[in-house]
Amino acid sequence: MTTFADKAITYYNTLSAPTKLPPGVGVMNPYQQSDVQRIVEEFYTKFYSDTNPRVFILGINPGRFGAGVTGISFTTPQNLRRYCGIENDLRDTPELSSRFIYQVIDALGGAEAFYGQFFLTSLFPLALTKDGKNYNFYDDRKTTETLWPAITETVRTQLSFGSSRHVAVCLGRKNETYLRRLNDQQGFFERIVTLDHPRYILQYKSRDVTSYLEQYVRTLADCLPELN
Repeated sequence: MTTFADKAITYYNTLSAPTKLPPGVGVMNPYQQSDVQRIVEEFYTKFYSDTNPRVFILGINPGRFGAGVTGISFTTPQNLRRYCGIENDLRDTPELSSRFIYQVIDALGGAEAFYGQFFLTSLFPLALTKDGKNYNFYDDRKTTETLWPAITETVRTQLSFGSSRHVAVCLGRKNETYLRRLNDQQGFFERIVTLDHPRYILQYKSRDVTSYLEQYVRTLADCLPELN
């Protein structure tokens, strides 16, 4: 029996970066590093060694301090240790999105309960940079067009790990535009629900974190009956 973990480990640990990107746009591929390959294997073996479908939660593309370092979506080295119980020697990194996401995970019963029902991922699987800062695939039209075939294949391949097609959760209002375009083209999901991006919440709406946390928990919980 090939599990969700088997498929995910093979995918990530053989993932290659695109070779042609617009001038000035860089890409980070941590999956070529042996310590990250070990983390990927341990993480997915621990939380995904079954064939149960998950609700997909899709961000934009990883940040350079989260999955750009650990290979695990929205997860810094310190949160990998604290919440997932996976020791590592990676340098701790600041990442607002990871901080909020793990508040959500904690509120939904912890990592084992959360990852048993959800899969955190992104439309494009590798961190992008420009001028030493995080960059989004949609920040310029040329980058979007260049990466669109890879984005399509990324989502298609990850769906084969084991997905609920009834609903997808989109993180980010602008990201929603592109996920809906992709879904119109490919018919991946029956419907899409959208939440404000964690980075936006902590950067611009920090006074309202509690209400956003409640909204996340309520929205994600509402998605679960559709698995049955």
